[in-house]
Amino acid sequence: MTNHAFAAFTFNTTPSLVFEPGASARLGEIAGRKLGHSVLVVTDPGLRRLGLCDAAIGSLKAAGIAVAVFDEVEADPSRATLMKAVEAGRSAGISGVVGFGGGSSLDVAKLAALLLGSGEDLDGAWGVALARGPRLPLVLVPTTAGTGSEVTPVSIITVGEEEKRGVSSPIILPDIAVLDAKLTLGLPPAITAATGVDAMVHAIEAYASKNANNNPLSRMLARQALQLLGANIEKAVFDGGDVEARGAMLLGSMLAGQAFANSPVAAVHALAYPIGGTFHVPHGLSNALVLPHVLRFNAPDAAHLYAEIAADAFPHLAGEEGAQGRCAAFIETLAALSAKLGLKPRLRDVGIGEEHLPKMAADAMKQQRLLVNNPRDVGEADALAIYRAAW
Repeated sequence: MTNHAFAAFTFNTTPSLVFEPGASARLGEIAGRKLGHSVLVVTDPGLRRLGLCDAAIGSLKAAGIAVAVFDEVEADPSRATLMKAVEAGRSAGISGVVGFGGGSSLDVAKLAALLLGSGEDLDGAWGVALARGPRLPLVLVPTTAGTGSEVTPVSIITVGEEEKRGVSSPIILPDIAVLDAKLTLGLPPAITAATGVDAMVHAIEAYASKNANNNPLSRMLARQALQLLGANIEKAVFDGGDVEARGAMLLGSMLAGQAFANSPVAAVHALAYPIGGTFHVPHGLSNALVLPHVLRFNAPDAAHLYAEIAADAFPHLAGEEGAQGRCAAFIETLAALSAKLGLKPRLRDVGIGEEHLPKMAADAMKQQRLLVNNPRDVGEADALAIYRAAW
């Protein structure tokens, strides 16, 4: 992508990253000074039940910090859940926020820190660069290797029955991200697979994004992410106790997050949102279901880009002749990987009927902030054709 090499760009990321197995048990020491006297920990009921955040909470208390816990975050968190978290923080008089969990908990934590710090109206913050801030001090601790949310300036919330809306602003990047591979050891294979493919999608879409801010740093990070993810995803899925593979996935997910935070994702995500929003399919699986079909659609305009990164993810593809051949082999290998990891291959397998596809295509068109980044223009008829191929 030499045509972009010296174009103007902006690159924002989380200022401090701690990568260390067991680091979350030192959270008070790592982040206590930043967070202040009273902290809201935002997590989900499953993680709370498993006791995964106990050591982190204990460490904050040992540092003399008062801790309030909000543990009601659900998958695809709703606006109502976000506002309950804000209310919990307000009534506890908190000075800082810790997000602990998967992408949903981190997204709620980001916006809770914003709304508690600024008092602004959420409806004025939707979209790109409209949040005013300031936010409260914010520390994010991911427990899945997928979203990269700990280094992205984006939070996605479900509004109404099924529409997903996003706030995108560097203001909601956290002060510190703590990457503790030990927290991911208990992730079931299906979640490991779906979140790992999600991270690969972030890297692929960031690399090929036609956003004006696609930049050399993002492209470098995307390639490094694909090398780590491609080499370790099967190990992490099939030997979940391999802490080195888990660490590589967490690092790969974070690097992919840094890439797409600055060179934004496109049609795979736009078409995944109606699958998740309407049918409550997990985000990573939603991406995997449409991934090969969107890439095939994009290939006439993006084959050279996919060919450049094919061997990063799958080194054996280095021997494929020509950009078209390498691109085609890359797409087929990605589809085969999803199947090998045990992910459901077709939309019909997750309870989506053929009659639902036209509404999904119409809903996908609402994601213009993503579709404008796609290497090939996507109209409603194109979206419908892609869903049909995936069905």
